[in-house]
Amino acid sequence: MKVSANGVQIEVDIRGPEDGEPLVLIMGLGMQLIAWPEGFVDELVQRGFRVIRFDNRDVGLSQPFDELGAANIPLTALLHTLHLPIKAPYQLADLARDTVGVLDALGIAKAHVCGASMGGMVAQHLGFAHAQRLKSLTLMMTTSGDRSVPKESLRVRGALLSRPKPASTPQQKFENILDHYVGLYGIIGSPGYPPEPEVLRERLARGVKRSFRPQAVARQMVAIAADAHRAERLPRITAPTLVIHGEADALIPVAAAHDLARRIPGAQLETIPGWGHDLPEALWPQLSAGIAANAARA
Repeated sequence: MKVSANGVQIEVDIRGPEDGEPLVLIMGLGMQLIAWPEGFVDELVQRGFRVIRFDNRDVGLSQPFDELGAANIPLTALLHTLHLPIKAPYQLADLARDTVGVLDALGIAKAHVCGASMGGMVAQHLGFAHAQRLKSLTLMMTTSGDRSVPKESLRVRGALLSRPKPASTPQQKFENILDHYVGLYGIIGSPGYPPEPEVLRERLARGVKRSFRPQAVARQMVAIAADAHRAERLPRITAPTLVIHGEADALIPVAAAHDLARRIPGAQLETIPGWGHDLPEALWPQLSAGIAANAARA
């Protein structure tokens, strides 16, 4: 269903009992709500949560922002390198306000929040700018954005910025897009928990069929690069916080988790060997247990 949130039409999916503890899941760069696997959502519902997933603005079935035009990634990279201000089509703070708008539309005063990757960055904004709306905060495979934290390798960066091969037919274009994503997940996924190739391809195909907006991904990349002062605001977070991260994460190295936990008062840190930058089925029980234990601290 769609709700009007912060003046934006946002696609929302809700699972679990109406009297369950509300838990908002915020997904990462260019990712749709279905990137939170159904089985993982079921695990959370079984732990008593009312799980709220949504497509961030500009992706999935939520309102597109194509009128803002294509993002200039090379210019953004240059400005970031030179420590110069970056003008983004929208800010991560706007995505945080969208999340608050979803809560408002659903009549929820306070919720537990779990954000993954870019979603974890948005969740940090909720923690320090909208503290009154949070019961607990789980930050999964994400970073404070501080420049001193180790970054991804050139190989990973190249894979992230690469594009699918050109195609002459719609079917070939679809297959090339899938090949592109399968290759990317082969680089950033979990070496300790590799997926079945057919399962991975089928899951990615569902996402591409539902929505494919590469320009939106670029606009969100610029929003991440423009978010220059998040780290210094993290000590203002008061919600019980769990930082959980894979020790084999090639996109956001695990050092980011240690930095993040150090900056947030009272934060608990859990790192998992073999886990990369994805949500492997074998870890769903452990991840859902961590979210539930942190929620219980509230």
